[in-house]
Amino acid sequence: WGYDGVLPFAPDSAYGEPEDLKELVQSAHRRGLMVLLDVVYNHFGPDGNYLHAYAKPFFTERHHTPWGAAVNFDGPGSSTVRDFFIHNALYWLEEFHMDGLRLDAVHAILDDSDPDFLSDLAEAVRGGPGRERLIHLVLENDLNQARRLTRASGAAVRYTAQWNDDIHHALHVLACGESDGYYADYAEDPARHLGRCLTEGFAYQGEASAFRGGEPRGEPSADLPPLAFVDFLQTHDQVGNRAFGERLAALATAEALRAATTVLLLAPSPPLLFMGEEFGAGTPFLYFCDFRGELADAVREGRRREFSRFRQFADPAARERIPDPNSEETFARSRLEWDTLQQPPHREWLELHRSLLALRRDEIVPRLYGIAGGAARFSRVGERGLVCAWHLGDGSWLHLVANLAAHGADGFPRPGGRVLYATPGGAADSLPGSLAPWAVAWFLDAPGEGGSR
Repeated sequence: WGYDGVLPFAPDSAYGEPEDLKELVQSAHRRGLMVLLDVVYNHFGPDGNYLHAYAKPFFTERHHTPWGAAVNFDGPGSSTVRDFFIHNALYWLEEFHMDGLRLDAVHAILDDSDPDFLSDLAEAVRGGPGRERLIHLVLENDLNQARRLTRASGAAVRYTAQWNDDIHHALHVLACGESDGYYADYAEDPARHLGRCLTEGFAYQGEASAFRGGEPRGEPSADLPPLAFVDFLQTHDQVGNRAFGERLAALATAEALRAATTVLLLAPSPPLLFMGEEFGAGTPFLYFCDFRGELADAVREGRRREFSRFRQFADPAARERIPDPNSEETFARSRLEWDTLQQPPHREWLELHRSLLALRRDEIVPRLYGIAGGAARFSRVGERGLVCAWHLGDGSWLHLVANLAAHGADGFPRPGGRVLYATPGGAADSLPGSLAPWAVAWFLDAPGEGGSR
């Protein structure tokens, strides 16, 4: 998967030479595409990492992570370690002209110093290549630290955005009904969690998390703009860390998945799509690696042991069916089948994504510039009905009306403005009043189009 790196300045030779990666970036730029690199600064991989043998101060026993001794970001000798990673970030941005970085699991970067490493890294980027061009710094951060996403005059002070796991969990519970593991925190009232994510950013903004033993999680985020949150239905983590790597198309009904996709792609926050999601790929995405010997055995057994706390894997025989990460077959099964693109239902999923993204590009993105925090609201209709409104940067109002349930429901309003998009079945025509199961309607109330509010 590339998350157990040992030489952070070296692209893996399996993908070519450094010059090949530079050319890939330039080719993307010529086509109007940005390229962001996912960087892992919270641990080194177990295979091929010899830093502990010749640079012991790189690690500390003061903190521990899921991977063992933590990287030393705040103890004696830590200034060299911090410089190493800060220059690594600058290396990818300056030498390879990457347009940004996604920082993996920064909640596992354990640092008690002030300013901490993440603050220093952002300052170095903003004061370096960030002075010349737009650089996106995107976090994965289970702590939901809104303070890292602050704005000044509309621009990100340090970090541009965060992957919003909360919205994934809420949508997943709504679409699939799962309540194991961290989904338990969202199972009681998933529509409320979704509404809060869509209009305020995080679902958990300091509330107690039962999954985390009742500890409070997160910080208030309602004053941040929607552009500070990257929303998604699927990622490599959320799919690949399942025992059998099932994609959402294998877990939810087509109607539920279509509703969730329509919510994701037209909401103001930037949406993220996992490879193959756009055509409803039927292949799984399993956890795979290429270790040998004792390490391979440890990873295989450790993964099966990890799932033992789930009800369906309480039986050792059930755990034995979990694919071996080191098997070449596990890797081969995870490849996308591109020849299915023009076959049903994959062709229809691809057409849906293309049409929604085109609508987003033409109608929503041009109105996002200047959108402020605290300019959105949501309300509930019954158990799983949701009504949301955003005041966009150009003065328009964007409205969402959705029934995210497998049964019809009454009591939905009809917002002002024109219908931007509605799922099949006359969702918009039935308003005000009832909505069919999994019906979603979007409305745009724009200045000069019959009045705005």
